[in-house]
Amino acid sequence: MNSLWTDTISRLTPYVPGEQRTGSDIVKLNTNENPYPPSPMVLEAIRSVDGHQLRRYPDPESVALRQTLADYHGLSLDNVFVGNGSDEILALAFLAYFTNNKALQFPQISYSFYPVYCDLYGITPNMIPLESDYSVNLDKFEPNAGGIVFPNPNAPTAMDVSEEGIRQLLAKHTEQVLLVDEAYADLGATSVVGLVNDYRNLLVSHTFSKGRSLAGMRLGVAFGHPELIDGLQRVKNSFNSYPVDALAQAAGIASIKDEEYYRSIMNTILETREQAVRDLRERGYEVLPSSANFVFAKVPGNESAARIFEKLSDAGVLVRYWSKPLLDQWLRISIGTPDEMQKLMAVLDA
Repeated sequence: MNSLWTDTISRLTPYVPGEQRTGSDIVKLNTNENPYPPSPMVLEAIRSVDGHQLRRYPDPESVALRQTLADYHGLSLDNVFVGNGSDEILALAFLAYFTNNKALQFPQISYSFYPVYCDLYGITPNMIPLESDYSVNLDKFEPNAGGIVFPNPNAPTAMDVSEEGIRQLLAKHTEQVLLVDEAYADLGATSVVGLVNDYRNLLVSHTFSKGRSLAGMRLGVAFGHPELIDGLQRVKNSFNSYPVDALAQAAGIASIKDEEYYRSIMNTILETREQAVRDLRERGYEVLPSSANFVFAKVPGNESAARIFEKLSDAGVLVRYWSKPLLDQWLRISIGTPDEMQKLMAVLDA
């Protein structure tokens, strides 16, 4: 511990990102990236940004990008907020809505950045146990006892909850913010973005990293009632007025406009995911129902998930493993190309 650190920094256990090993022979199935490049329209939009745009600060309000997103979802400009990745948006939202001395409720097994933000901001976490089948039971959240945040679908389990379930929770939970983190909602989960004007306390976050293939660009978005969006703007403008650069704004607009490409890629990943589930189950793995671009698989019999993780890594196939209770016999496997998934299966067979 550094003697110059504050007590807050000293007590932090930072988020640990997935391994970013590189090489032409590496099969990277550990960080839920899209295995396909972004739309050609995105690359053309990036190339069209000239030097004069880069020597100046970008539009601090990202109006063109926000309007494109608003039009796409049938919302208004003041329903949309954009930031430097959805992780930044989550960090701003935690500061804006959850530092109110009430505990923050989220699933016990969930996105591991949530407890990190709680430590950073001094928020008391109230972690809600999953059901025995690893599903999230929304009835276990206590209404108005503090804010609520959960991914839909959940991470790392890949299981989703229904729109009707979220509606029922919102009907009871009216005085605190409910943040639905839809980072992985492209492949099966029903988005509740369309509900944000019906419920003034609903905030929905999205990312361009998964379905839109822009993980390297860092671009996220939140949808909510104008009162909630104004709160995010206040925090953003007290921290970093220019979070989304000119290249990211141009890329985001082009990505949203190429719907045909996006749908084609989503269908391809969906087909590959279903084949991967069949292949894993044939090999004795238990695979939870997935509505995401990854699957959560329990190793068969008396096998050790840690050993299989290490053997895969030695063979250049990267997946995600957590040595934690309830997770230590499971592997989270991103969906790659069909060839990448076949290499995974070949290494498992070996």
